[in-house]
Amino acid sequence: MPEQLNVEVAHRLSEQEKADRQKHRWEEVIEILEVVVLALAAIATAWSGYQAARGDGQQSVLYSDASVDRGRANTAATLGQQRLAADGAMFSAWLEARAAKDTQLQAILVRRFSPEYRAAFTAWLATEPFTNPDAPPGPGYLPEYHNPGMEQAEKLNEHAAALEREGTEARHTAEEYVRATVLFALVLFLVAVGQRFRLRGVRIATIALALGLFAYGLHDLGTLPRL
Repeated sequence: MPEQLNVEVAHRLSEQEKADRQKHRWEEVIEILEVVVLALAAIATAWSGYQAARGDGQQSVLYSDASVDRGRANTAATLGQQRLAADGAMFSAWLEARAAKDTQLQAILVRRFSPEYRAAFTAWLATEPFTNPDAPPGPGYLPEYHNPGMEQAEKLNEHAAALEREGTEARHTAEEYVRATVLFALVLFLVAVGQRFRLRGVRIATIALALGLFAYGLHDLGTLPRL
């Protein structure tokens, strides 16, 4: 009887030791997995936060450059309008000189036209405006007329609009990176909370949820442009 009792006790102790080893083994696997997820999530959080900061900085730079272009466009447009007003005033004076048959004054006024307006004026005269009812009302209405200031203003405004669009896209991308940062922070939180549990099912469910969110966050990072 004592020998049988000893064998039974040894058998139970062996089974208990085996169960403890299995329990310890799954805990080690979960702990290793948690450490790996924590490390990767921390790196992803830092990366997405860095990209979000770069996006905000890029937006500020682009908006600032667009503002400079808008200011330069306003200056160019003002100068272009002043140039057109001066040409228009001399054209009106030329019409008065023509009505007074003052050819000398007409020649002086034509020489004072801007080069672009003078070329359009020549093209306007070729339409026989004083006998042709379909002729344009003045040189400024012809396609031959070009105003450098107004054209420069248009190009600057187009460039400013393009910069503003890029700035808006940079801001949107930065917001997406902020969202990814929050998602990775949630992964870190879940792993940290899961480590407090000793129940296998709860701990496995927590790490599984963290892994799912981490995979989703990585997918988001893969679709976002680098800044």
